[in-house]
Amino acid sequence: MENILITLCARGGSKGIPGKNIKSIAGKPLIAYSLLLAIEFQKKHPNTLIYLSTDSSEIKDVVDNLCLAEVNTNYVRPEYLANDTAGKLDVIIDVKRFAEEQKHLKFDFVMDLDITSPLRNLEDLENALTNLKNNVDALNIFSVSPAGRNPYFNMVELNEEGFAELCKKGTFLTRQSAPAVYDMNASFYIFKREFFLQDLKPKLMQKAIIFKVPHLCFDLDEPIDFEFMNFLIQNNKLTFDFIK
Repeated sequence: MENILITLCARGGSKGIPGKNIKSIAGKPLIAYSLLLAIEFQKKHPNTLIYLSTDSSEIKDVVDNLCLAEVNTNYVRPEYLANDTAGKLDVIIDVKRFAEEQKHLKFDFVMDLDITSPLRNLEDLENALTNLKNNVDALNIFSVSPAGRNPYFNMVELNEEGFAELCKKGTFLTRQSAPAVYDMNASFYIFKREFFLQDLKPKLMQKAIIFKVPHLCFDLDEPIDFEFMNFLIQNNKLTFDFIK
């Protein structure tokens, strides 16, 4: 049976929405939605371990107070991985190293659930993991949503002379005829063990495939995003099975 690590990375500092990882949304701390889904996944995959990565004692206390025995909270994120310049992948690598040393095992897959993009369900995770397993060449998979804009059709940038031009060159007359593009919604990433054995850190997408989430999914960047998501959950407006 495969060993799987689920990481939940929650840094204490947040400038866009202060304290957003533990801010209440529809009656629960935001982080609770990711934790509950991780536990549901663990029930189907008993060889799964769940680890919290945080530098914040406040976040750790909130998670401990949820009394979720399945969640390991004894890892403390080092200071050099708890600033604005630390990359998410480095954070995942460090907690993976800690968990493997603590449990004396190697993980076949590492699944990261982003706290601030919780609109996903067990079926999404199961299907994405299956897709990654079935692709022998791929090393990781990440969630995306269809993009609202297309760089081949209606996204522009300024050239060296200061004039606007399309971001991507092409002769497409409609957005529908342009190549499909996607937004990275940050909801989840899944890595094969082989990913961490190669020097791919700066090349996350070199051998990556995408999982197009078949329902609404977005991350929380601004306070208005939080209000919108709170409304959707609280008023049962989500059109998919969502753990509440």
